[in-house]
Amino acid sequence: MRIMAFGAHPDDVEMNCAGTLAKYTDQGHAVAIAVMTNGEVGSPTRPKEEIAAIREQEARAAAAVIDAEFFWLGYPDEFLFNTPDVRGHVIDVVRQFRPDIIIAPDKDLDYHPDHTTTGQILWDIHVMVTVPNIATATPPCERIAELWFMDTVAGLNFQPEQWIDITSSWPQKAEMLACHQSQEIWLQQQYGTGVVDNAAIQARFRGYQAGCTYAEAFRRPQFFPQPTPSRGLLPTAWD
Repeated sequence: MRIMAFGAHPDDVEMNCAGTLAKYTDQGHAVAIAVMTNGEVGSPTRPKEEIAAIREQEARAAAAVIDAEFFWLGYPDEFLFNTPDVRGHVIDVVRQFRPDIIIAPDKDLDYHPDHTTTGQILWDIHVMVTVPNIATATPPCERIAELWFMDTVAGLNFQPEQWIDITSSWPQKAEMLACHQSQEIWLQQQYGTGVVDNAAIQARFRGYQAGCTYAEAFRRPQFFPQPTPSRGLLPTAWD
């Protein structure tokens, strides 16, 4: 299978679904990570252009940990909007990878505007990618990908429907998160905690819910047509 995860910012995917992506790559599936914005406000001291370049390098390094294909869309951090041009760009990126599964931020339950906008865009275009009369540089996909929403940071507002046991892939997730050294500095200065520590707390909490050591949580929005089985294609917590 082919699995594509979209994050609004560098490190969003790593925080909320990297363990699941690592399980997929370990099983021989193809994985891609797409980042919508350049993270240019994610520093208390560095100028926008400098931190954006650093965050792209960090995100690429994190994707390389699991040999994921990487897409950098480069929109301004905190100013992502669901416009025709952005939709067209995302449609073409999805068509380039041609996923069976798309994982995105929750458009309804997340609390960050860039996250909800990313989720809304993926919701809006996940059928459009198959429509021939919506032209991009890449030909239309042959099938509608299954769409799943990933957990929110700290699990706030999120109501999981499926938990994935990531105990075996936690070391890879932690390694991917550690690539985001600029955000370790940012979080320590802003909140007194680190990116890996935060992720560990949440993964242990979701693991407690799922009866394992570490887990990630997801929910599946309902739409028509929905051609895949009701439990979806995500690997179960018992794989």
